[in-house]
Amino acid sequence: MRNIDVFKRHLRERRAVKIISGIDNFDIESVKNVAKAAQLGFASAVDVAASEEVIKAAKQNTKLPVFVSSVEPFKLAKAIQWGADAIEIGNFDALYKQGLDFGADDVYEITLETLTLTPNGVFTCVTIPGNIDVAEQIELARKLELLGIDLIQTEGTKKGAVEKAKSAQEFLNLAKTTISNTMEIARHVGTPIMTASGVNSDTAPLAFAAGASAVGVGSAVNRQETQIGMINAVRKVVGSVAYRDSFRRDLYEANQHLFVK
Repeated sequence: MRNIDVFKRHLRERRAVKIISGIDNFDIESVKNVAKAAQLGFASAVDVAASEEVIKAAKQNTKLPVFVSSVEPFKLAKAIQWGADAIEIGNFDALYKQGLDFGADDVYEITLETLTLTPNGVFTCVTIPGNIDVAEQIELARKLELLGIDLIQTEGTKKGAVEKAKSAQEFLNLAKTTISNTMEIARHVGTPIMTASGVNSDTAPLAFAAGASAVGVGSAVNRQETQIGMINAVRKVVGSVAYRDSFRRDLYEANQHLFVK
């Protein structure tokens, strides 16, 4: 089913996994491989760059909903015409490598312009920059909630940090900031939150424990050298979330007598 409904359902169930191809990835073969990996790995959605060719390639290789990321409102509006199921302001990680930076006011203005250019009802996600103060992140999240944004994404890494991470410990260190940002923001808004940056099968369960309803996974999948490796990376993340739910259910059932009044 090529629409956002499957993602919305996973979001409500707090187990959504979005696979990120990259806001700056216009390599059609790479996009195809990411889309196939997301589909065969049982993810909830795939996220691609704002290009008609890229969107077409993604939709031809997955039945999952396709998010399109950009910081240009006009491109996001065009993405809807090109077949995008959802739009996202961000992801910023890749743009930091280009020397670009974004503050709370920048993101809010981009969001306002995007909303004026896109039809009502389009599923919209906004990334909150991880490089701004936590208090500013919370204030921006509250303003986005008032605008009716469907999903807020957190981040927490610096330029190129994710690409350099190799070990589980390095990914955990990278994820600490975005997970703590998730925890802080979740305390102040009711809008669902997606945690991204440094997320893999080891850190995804921590993000959900911190209050996330979804995770965005990029480098942990994209850096794999084979299609099989990419599929396995996606399945590991999805499996880690499923294991979390299974463990929680088993724990409740084993201690159900404690909840009986």
